[in-house]
Amino acid sequence: MLVSLQDVGVSFGSTVIFNGVTAQVQENSRIGLIGANGAGKSTLLNVICGSQEYETGALDRKSGLNVGYLRQNSGLTSGNTIEEEMRLVFAPVLKAKEEMERIRLELSDCPPDSAEYQALSREYDRNQSFFEGNDGYLIDVKIQSILNGMGFEEKDTRTEISTLSGGEKTRLALAKLLLSEPELLILDEPTNHLDFKTLLWLEDHLESYKGAVVVVSHDRYFLDKTVKEIWEMEFGGLRVFPGNYSKYKVLKAELMARWEKEYEAQQEEIADLEDYIAKNLTRASTSKMAKGRIKKLEAMEMIERPREYAKKISLRFDFDRDPVKDVLIVEGLSLSVGEGLERKHLFDHLDVHIQRGEKVAVIGENGIGKSSFLHALRGELKPDAGKIRWGQEVKASYFDQENRQLHPEMTVIEELWSRWPRKNETEIRTMLGRVLLQGEDVYKKVGVLSGGERAKLAFAVLMMERGNFLMLDEPTNHLDLQSKELLEDALRDYRGTLLFVSHDRYLLKAVPDRIIEIFDDHVEV
Repeated sequence: MLVSLQDVGVSFGSTVIFNGVTAQVQENSRIGLIGANGAGKSTLLNVICGSQEYETGALDRKSGLNVGYLRQNSGLTSGNTIEEEMRLVFAPVLKAKEEMERIRLELSDCPPDSAEYQALSREYDRNQSFFEGNDGYLIDVKIQSILNGMGFEEKDTRTEISTLSGGEKTRLALAKLLLSEPELLILDEPTNHLDFKTLLWLEDHLESYKGAVVVVSHDRYFLDKTVKEIWEMEFGGLRVFPGNYSKYKVLKAELMARWEKEYEAQQEEIADLEDYIAKNLTRASTSKMAKGRIKKLEAMEMIERPREYAKKISLRFDFDRDPVKDVLIVEGLSLSVGEGLERKHLFDHLDVHIQRGEKVAVIGENGIGKSSFLHALRGELKPDAGKIRWGQEVKASYFDQENRQLHPEMTVIEELWSRWPRKNETEIRTMLGRVLLQGEDVYKKVGVLSGGERAKLAFAVLMMERGNFLMLDEPTNHLDLQSKELLEDALRDYRGTLLFVSHDRYLLKAVPDRIIEIFDDHVEV
């Protein structure tokens, strides 16, 4: 066993983060940690790592446990090159190799029968044994294998880390952590910044990983592929479910149904007992029996009313008028971005024909041009060649993955009111309430909202726009698991036409009729 938690609790001041947490991390555990934002997931991970104190309970950690923790969006900031940074993982092994070389040179100057020669030979053997025992001859192979898997196969390893993008630095930090092979690997949202190819490689790599893995992720498909146990943090406690995420959903539904049934049965029993007591306590002939029922009530272990997070976003996308049958025809589209020396050609000869009511997804590697395709459809990017024809009565609404259509300096309520000035405050607040932007939150500046809050505000805009053609660019990126599933339901129920870009494989499985995959030299439907 690597880590054992028994009734562990953490509080910040008078605020209880969680209490009574009991769970175990075994040597080969594959654990998915889920829960709403603010439920205490990061705090629990820090307790497991030893970087956070706990107030109650007991925690046992294997002596000398090697823990590797990749926090969400944490990236390398080193001035080293990619190769130098990766080789740091093997510093002791490479040091042994240097020692072997030094000793080899010294041995060449010593008489073979001297005591010094014998001592140097023993030292050489110790270093060689350490070097070979730690796969010293495979270091370069291991580094290249991990870098290739994490999407750096075409990157010069002499590239300085400081010149990489934020996403590349995060991927490189994950690559370095995988190379170090800690006994307990903790990953917080590791699928951010990963394209399909890299994601599939990471899933396969984790499947064969020798140590234990604890992962926090909003990627439901990733959880299905990589974990065998779900830890759910909810209402300051922790529940452990066997199986992957899909199995958890079934078990959780069964648990809630059983809990509800037991609660209702007990409430009926309590009502019957109280009714009998009220009618019979003062009667001489039945008073003794009534007192017996009082004792039964007092001894009864009360079942708590089943609780689920009541606050759920409410999404429904409607429109007022149907468009013509052929809503969008794209013929021979070629697209490039940038100017001058920075200009990059994306793709050629893209043909798309979308009819009313169809739901079409666009996928492809990062940087292939998926978002640019949507920008071209909106007239924000001029094609190199080809035609884009929209049908009559098409009213398109757009969701930007970075929510650039929102205004950072406006308040939440101003964002909607400035678009629909004739709506009254109740109507505006009602719509914001549907996406859980309520109370004082409506006076927050859009620029200070979290990614999830901005996404929900953007959905409120979409609902009020009532478009009959929705274009969505990575709509699930900043949503929690529950909100993703509610959005999925809303898009399935939407009667209009849908064109969306996504890496969310659960969404891709559930919603589209067709998937368009863009490659650098061709397009497949």
